[in-house]
Amino acid sequence: MAEPVSNNEPLDVEIPETLGIIAGLGSYPWQLARSARAQGVRRIVAFAFKGETERIISKYADEVVWLRLGRISALLDAVQSRGIVHLVMAGQIKPTRLFSLRLDSRALQIMKTLKQRNAHTIFGAVISELQTVGAKLLPAYRFMETEMPPAALMSRRAPDERELADIRLGAKVAKTTSGLEIGQTVVVKEGTILAVEGFEGTDETILRAGRLGGPGAVVVKVAKLGHDMRFDIPVIGMQTFRILRKAKISCLAVEAGRTILLEREKLIAEADRLNIAFTGFDVAQLAGESAEQKDNENNR
Repeated sequence: MAEPVSNNEPLDVEIPETLGIIAGLGSYPWQLARSARAQGVRRIVAFAFKGETERIISKYADEVVWLRLGRISALLDAVQSRGIVHLVMAGQIKPTRLFSLRLDSRALQIMKTLKQRNAHTIFGAVISELQTVGAKLLPAYRFMETEMPPAALMSRRAPDERELADIRLGAKVAKTTSGLEIGQTVVVKEGTILAVEGFEGTDETILRAGRLGGPGAVVVKVAKLGHDMRFDIPVIGMQTFRILRKAKISCLAVEAGRTILLEREKLIAEADRLNIAFTGFDVAQLAGESAEQKDNENNR
């Protein structure tokens, strides 16, 4: 197997003529393909997975190669035979699929080398294998940089004092737990941690919190400390807001500059329709505000 990948490879600033997209679940793969085309990529090849990737990807890619999850050799052969140098991993793979995949011999060999099996180790190992056939993985946000929110309020309604306190707590907990490979989402209500994302994924975490705490909880989503931005970065789309509505969430806070917002204007309009406070935050700024608030309380 190839050497472990680095988390901090420099970002290519030139637009490649050909781009390969390893396309997982959701709308992110085809939205990225559409954006890449608009920015000047002339040829797009999507490596899609049966039962996972949305078929609309064929509308935005020049070629779609349909593969089965767990067949690493087939993926490597497809990438190499098409001369793909620049690749982006876009879209999720259901975590529970890890226990139901039929792996080929190369994938089994990779798995045997991993002491822990999580998104970071598994996708990191896949990237290392792709490098052996001459492919270079670009950050998963490449061509979608404009869809990463600043530290600013996006909805009409701003978080109230209780929600702001819950955001601070949630951000602190999320950064700690995500570093333990537990997850990137924390749900808080009135200073109580209702749910921390586990193996079930973000949507199920939010629904679980809604069942436990009832209406009015705050969802906080971050990228983990030292996150490899070439895969598994936080993404918010309309499906997220459908889950927020179902769980009766009152506020959604996402880490600025490290989260992708799919169709941002639609998301903001939906937040306003549901009266959800929707904001981007800077972790360092939140920590500073929290320390200042504590000093003020001590000086009273």
